[in-house]
Amino acid sequence: MDIQRIKQRFEIIGNYPGLNRAIDIGLQVAPTDLSVLITGESGTGKEVFPKIIHFHSARKHGAYIAVNCGAIPEGTIDSELFGHEKGSFTGAMDSRQGYFEVANGGTIFLDEVAELPLATQVRLLRVLESGEFLRVGSSRARKTNVRVIAATNVNLLEALHNGRFREDLYYRLNTVPIHIPPLRDRTEDIPLLFRKFASDFAEKFRMPPITLSESAQAMLINYNWPGNVRQLKNITEQISVIEEKRVITPEILQRYLPDYSSTKLPALIKKDGEGDASFASEREILYKILFDMRNDVNDLKKLVLDMLRSGHEGFDLHGEAAGIIQNLYSQGDQHFKSPVMTSPEGKTFTPDHPHIQDTEEIVEESLSLMDKEVEMIKKALERHKGKRKQAAQELGISERTLYRKIKEYDLG
Repeated sequence: MDIQRIKQRFEIIGNYPGLNRAIDIGLQVAPTDLSVLITGESGTGKEVFPKIIHFHSARKHGAYIAVNCGAIPEGTIDSELFGHEKGSFTGAMDSRQGYFEVANGGTIFLDEVAELPLATQVRLLRVLESGEFLRVGSSRARKTNVRVIAATNVNLLEALHNGRFREDLYYRLNTVPIHIPPLRDRTEDIPLLFRKFASDFAEKFRMPPITLSESAQAMLINYNWPGNVRQLKNITEQISVIEEKRVITPEILQRYLPDYSSTKLPALIKKDGEGDASFASEREILYKILFDMRNDVNDLKKLVLDMLRSGHEGFDLHGEAAGIIQNLYSQGDQHFKSPVMTSPEGKTFTPDHPHIQDTEEIVEESLSLMDKEVEMIKKALERHKGKRKQAAQELGISERTLYRKIKEYDLG
């Protein structure tokens, strides 16, 4: 069938070669029952191509059901797709057919298929391979004859690598791939789409259509269009409603085109060979920050100590300054010898607080449960002067358990 007739029937605007190629593949695969995977960015119009395939196949008189997998909660998606039996879960007052059962003899379109839970992906794989499925709460296998067309705006190869999508299901769905090009690659189609959307909106609401000046049209073509055709349609309708002038200039158009270059935030980009340095969670990021801060503090303490020992001018170790230095270094039992400072007048003096130490090594507190238990028992016994009954009450254990712990840890 002529591609132009297909475009007119399904209101597809544009002459981009990649778009024509996608339509051609859809027409060629339509007479078969092969699974089709449609990929493309959000807003490119992926939902039109399953209709083209269905209405040019032998199943065109059967049911056509479109399912947005991302809009169904994870807890109910199995029931929606495959049905359920009465009493299979709370609220299942009656048996219900799922989409695969209702679409028997027709086509089911699974939009956003990458959002399916892994457990549901296993069920879907069985339907694709054998045509069999189980209702939720049933042990009897049922048969269905359904053609599956899937679509996603997610990079499924990356999802495979991250374990979010099953590899066997990917190859089963990807029998015939169709890629829909983004709008930024279809620069010649942008003015055509704008005129189409403006004309449809003006006809619907009985108002004169808007037009673009040459410079505004050039601005429209050079825009990046992250939202693709959907974004172009929304902006066209906004301008048609808000602007009184029917000829749109670059100054007017600029107010409706978001400047994404000034709103994008920096992101961590994983390069090849940097897998070990990637952060799997916020906890790892916090740990790394804390370790870096500890190293910085140790370096700072060492630097201050070296400056004190070398007699650097400008350091006043009396009063508050001496207290700060002591707080930095007075940890543990080891003390270094107080540095001898030289004043600008040539006099030598020793700081008021000599108990300053260099603690480059940080002794980590033991996290052993047994050590903590022994410590708590000792403290309780010391506090109650060896009276085990009172010590047991404070510890929240029985006196018999306390006797056993004392014997076990040899605290007699």
